[in-house]
Amino acid sequence: MALDLTTFLSDNAKSMRRSAIRDLLKVANRPEIISFGGGFPNAKTFPVDNLKEIINELLDEKPAQVLQYGSTEGSVALRTQIAKKYEKEGVKVGIDNILITTASQQALDLISRIFLNPGDTVLCGLPSYMGALQAIWSYQGRPVGIRHDEEAEAVVSALCSVGQKPKFIYAIPDFQNPTGVTMDLKRRQEIIDVARKYDLIIIEDSPYKELRYEGESYPTMYSMAPERVVLLGTFSKTFVPGFRLGWVLAPEEIIGRLIVAKQSADLCTPILNQEVAAKYMEKGYYDKNLQTTIDLYRHKRDLMHQYLTEYMPQGVTWTRPEGGLFLLVSMPEGLDAKELFEVAIKENVAFVIGEVFFCDGTGQNTMRLNFSYVSDEDMLEGVKRLGNAIRKLMDSKK
Repeated sequence: MALDLTTFLSDNAKSMRRSAIRDLLKVANRPEIISFGGGFPNAKTFPVDNLKEIINELLDEKPAQVLQYGSTEGSVALRTQIAKKYEKEGVKVGIDNILITTASQQALDLISRIFLNPGDTVLCGLPSYMGALQAIWSYQGRPVGIRHDEEAEAVVSALCSVGQKPKFIYAIPDFQNPTGVTMDLKRRQEIIDVARKYDLIIIEDSPYKELRYEGESYPTMYSMAPERVVLLGTFSKTFVPGFRLGWVLAPEEIIGRLIVAKQSADLCTPILNQEVAAKYMEKGYYDKNLQTTIDLYRHKRDLMHQYLTEYMPQGVTWTRPEGGLFLLVSMPEGLDAKELFEVAIKENVAFVIGEVFFCDGTGQNTMRLNFSYVSDEDMLEGVKRLGNAIRKLMDSKK
């Protein structure tokens, strides 16, 4: 008799949803396919020589410490460097306000774990980062999307009136994933005002803020309201993704709750990775390499915009981000990116279907493109192939 696994699974497990991006990568990994799908940093930005130097130093100086278990809170050295980084930006924090996580995806999971009961609502953007939606769904939360930030108060008021006050507001203010759009100062303040009026917490997901290529830089929402904002940061986009290093910046009471949740998840984030990152920042390599990364990605963003302008059929539009790694492409209404994906794979080009970022099931005519990863030559060829695939889909609908 075959085992019926569903009779054993928890309700939380039944609420979990597969990552469409991870499933896509299985299809897009064929060597002939040019993929704009993953959120991969460019390997040219990896500081290999610096890492060799630092790792050798650490193994010579304190091998017993860096190869041992670490505290759940994270390396004191790394938390100190992160605190100094924010102090340069005018934000005063102590290391007790910082928790090191196994990248920011773990932080999203821990936050959902400590705040959400089954059925709780969370306010987020339409579209919004799929990894955050997955974390919310996995704890049986219910994300409620808004298309425009100015709608936030009306939506929160309506939810409160029916006894469904949101547990928190989830926002990516800088170069939002998947659109690449940035929230200006006025919008940030409006969201904070809503949070204060209705006594809500804001989760500020900030993986891309340092990757600005043009335009005005805005203060973090945390700096504007440190008493009710939880900021998530990561080294995955600005240092090396393979180290899986992130952090949470929050009031000490929230950090304490997250520490308890993390203890049952993985005890601690790998200490060697943390100590390498701390030494990397201490030596000044982080700031130096960040500028090189910004210059490379600005070039690639400009190329992507140029090629889309040249090769996309009429009626296709896209965002032009001032930073980050992504932009969102929209086809005319009535066209479905799922259908396009089947055509595109035959053309040997891949992307992420935009619908997965819309918690209400809309966005069928959209797709997310990453511009940081592929070579300049592959970007040109990939955009040409994508343009051909869209034309074929359009022709099939005539």
